[in-house]
Amino acid sequence: MPRNLKTYPTLNADVLVIGSGAAGMATALALAPLNVLLVTKTEGLVGGSTAHAQGGIATVFAKGDTPALHADDTHFAGAGLTDKAAVNHLTTEGSKVVEQLLALWMPFDRDAKGNILVGLEAAHSMARIVHAGGDATGWHLSQTLAAAVEKARHIQVVSNTHIAELVKKNGKLTGAWGFNTQDGWLKLQAANVVLATGGAGQMFSHTTNPAASTGDGIALAYEAGATLADLEFVQFHPTSLAVKTPDGKQPLLTEALRGSGGKLVNKNGERFMLNLHKDAELAPRDVVARGVWAELAADRTPYLDVRHIANVETKFPTVTRLCAEYGLTPATDLLPVAPAAHYYMGGVRTDLAGKTDVPGLWAVGEVAVTGVHGANRLASNSLLECLVFAKSAATDIKQIEKQNVKIGTTPPRLTLVKHAAATKQNLRDTMYKSAGLVREKQGLENGIQKLATLQNLPALIATGDDIPQAIELHNLMTLAPLVLTAALARTESRGGHMRSDYPTTQSTHKKSILINKLQSTSKVEKEGVYRNETAA
Repeated sequence: MPRNLKTYPTLNADVLVIGSGAAGMATALALAPLNVLLVTKTEGLVGGSTAHAQGGIATVFAKGDTPALHADDTHFAGAGLTDKAAVNHLTTEGSKVVEQLLALWMPFDRDAKGNILVGLEAAHSMARIVHAGGDATGWHLSQTLAAAVEKARHIQVVSNTHIAELVKKNGKLTGAWGFNTQDGWLKLQAANVVLATGGAGQMFSHTTNPAASTGDGIALAYEAGATLADLEFVQFHPTSLAVKTPDGKQPLLTEALRGSGGKLVNKNGERFMLNLHKDAELAPRDVVARGVWAELAADRTPYLDVRHIANVETKFPTVTRLCAEYGLTPATDLLPVAPAAHYYMGGVRTDLAGKTDVPGLWAVGEVAVTGVHGANRLASNSLLECLVFAKSAATDIKQIEKQNVKIGTTPPRLTLVKHAAATKQNLRDTMYKSAGLVREKQGLENGIQKLATLQNLPALIATGDDIPQAIELHNLMTLAPLVLTAALARTESRGGHMRSDYPTTQSTHKKSILINKLQSTSKVEKEGVYRNETAA
């Protein structure tokens, strides 16, 4: 017999924030005094990729640096698809959010005189990266924000809950259906919903992202009718530790290692990046990643050499711990590296306030496309984006008149294929092969056909403990074909999108590809901004 629909637990709030990484927690805090439901599918409060971030926060803090210089570097890395207004907003507001973190007692690294230290990372023209705990900035940021959330009386945290569906009435969001691993289906009712669900690294068989990065928010927004943008642009981190792991999550060797003087060499001892870019190891990530990829393809095993960096194990305790798990010591060993999916530039298209084109829906952080990253994210701009746009979204939402809403009585019905784990791995392998670092027409078309076969596998109605797995697999199955479609449509190479059959960048393609479930694929009318250009 079906369950009595009236017995589903119901939670009401002014705002529903989905995701508990830096973007979600910062947004929830900034929404005070509105009542906030902060929902996360993780067991504890801290979720997402933030806690794993070894890089820092890029901000104008050092003498001689300016927001304009930071913006210039951001445009350059973004390869022509950045938005001038969005980048200016990011770089001018950056120092303010650092000041806010200081007020929360964020333990930034300091020199003997108490001054905050700044470091240099790839494609930055100035040393402007602030860190905490060396390469543990993400962990410290997560703990700092979580401590504030736990004290905030306006926030109710709901953990172990996967969001299955965003609900609309008369074209506007009224909340979501969530599935809690202990209580079952939950009715989460709120007139304003913020997606802060992070990226989609688990689409690929090699990734630095945690298991929770399954593209949830992007898929949810797509199903709700929101416009997606730049789905073809995936940033592969050049230096994941090339070791076998049970879940495909590769340990990350932070960019800061190269910023501190780390060198990329092959098994013959050659510094191969010297011949590929004037900035060598500090070139933009897509350039370095393809350089590492080429060495792998040529069977010239690439390594990161940090043995000459003074006190490397003290400066980089997280890297040291990760390497030790695989029998490696940074101070004495060459570290084998390989590119792995690391950050997703694609996502839900928003304005400067994080607002999507679905009334009542905002997106903040990696799930969003604000225009600050373009075709390739500048190192350490991601945590900054989370913090800056969290404040912007909260400010926008607080101007809206409060409303009471309801989502209905029937939760979504989900299906799950018989061999779900194998199907998910098949999808991830397909995506890494077809839409990995280097792409071409035949491979992309083969990938689309393979995913269509997976989507047509026989499935059963998901119940009980199978529902969270069904939600995540559905989200991956929804997003992956869209990524291949966008990559096939972009017949050029730009930033994090490399086509071997279209190896050059075309000025006529300096526009984003948009995908909307209710419309056909189209182009953005407004072009991006190249370095030192003025927006049209």
